[in-house]
Amino acid sequence: MAIDLDFDAVGDLLREAADTLVCPRFRHLDADAIGTKSHEGDLVTVADLETEVFLTRRLTELLPGSLAMGEEAVYQDPANRACLHGDAPVWIIDPVDGTANFARGNPAFGIIVALVRHRKTLAGWIYDPMTRRLFTAERGGGAWCGGERLSVRARGGRRLAGLDGCLGRRSAERLGHLFGSVTQSGSAAHDYMALSQGKLDFRLFRLLMPWDHAAGVLMVQEAGGCVRLLSGETYAPLFLNADGLLIAPDAETWDDLKTILA
Repeated sequence: MAIDLDFDAVGDLLREAADTLVCPRFRHLDADAIGTKSHEGDLVTVADLETEVFLTRRLTELLPGSLAMGEEAVYQDPANRACLHGDAPVWIIDPVDGTANFARGNPAFGIIVALVRHRKTLAGWIYDPMTRRLFTAERGGGAWCGGERLSVRARGGRRLAGLDGCLGRRSAERLGHLFGSVTQSGSAAHDYMALSQGKLDFRLFRLLMPWDHAAGVLMVQEAGGCVRLLSGETYAPLFLNADGLLIAPDAETWDDLKTILA
């Protein structure tokens, strides 16, 4: 990594946030600890807010001169997006990815952090508080979990009907019969963990907020996968106006999937 950073210390901060601010509230949220943002299904909890404040402060202390951009801060003030276009390294924070799951007592949620600079993701961390698994990726250094290097699942000779993927509800209803299985987890963190481990073959995302994807895209790429916007362009950790982001185990499979899913 071009930036001098204590890589493991970031993981320690995610664990601390989970242990002190997130997990104690799982299935113990009072009604007044859950709010909404842009619409009724867009939830935010006290765990989201406090975790983002904690990580913003501690991560910027860990890397002097860096900035932070969290999901909740951007909702409160969209001008925070501008930091992505400067020269300083930026921490992109999703304090509780899968907030709806978390608020409803579903354990499919996680904490996502990415470090970006000059439109490139340098490193990413995804933490699953329920299993205490930490997934990491470093540009040019591979994707890892628990000391094991991660790898996507090779397609081999399987037809598309033998692939397992994740699609949005409408796409799944229309196209799910073409594949081996199609699921929805409600958490980008869990989708990227499954993709980088080879437990899931493909994923089509339509919503492209950088806190959902900056870390995970790097993780899948470092695990050997193919990630492109549906336009064929390379993904960048920005606020993108694009039709979608398609992830596959290799370029040939990506092309085959795009023909069906685009």
